[in-house]
Amino acid sequence: METTIFEKIIKKEIPATIVYQDEWVTAFEDINPQAPVHILVVPNEPLATTNELTEKQDLAMGKVVRIASQIAKEKGIAEDGYRLIINCNKHGRQEVFHIHLHLLGGKDLGNMLPNINYGD
Repeated sequence: METTIFEKIIKKEIPATIVYQDEWVTAFEDINPQAPVHILVVPNEPLATTNELTEKQDLAMGKVVRIASQIAKEKGIAEDGYRLIINCNKHGRQEVFHIHLHLLGGKDLGNMLPNINYGD
């Protein structure tokens, strides 16, 4: 697999605003934010998509979600709410082929699927 921009960020070979990093996970600000808070949380192990996940990655992916929640609290968006998104492959609009979770918040994000009745 070709080295991705995320691997270069994890290794600090290119600049990024890193908000969290440990041996399992790195989180950094998205360079094209879609909300006031838009953080990418990635496992440090390079896997292209969620289709490649095995039991071996269970702990790292669980930590990805927990760290996203921790960052939401630190950024002051946990109480009002936030969205966690993982895109997979072309139709899922994945752009960088290194699994990553988008943490979005800081405003009302609206309905993602406007044709669904949410019972409002």
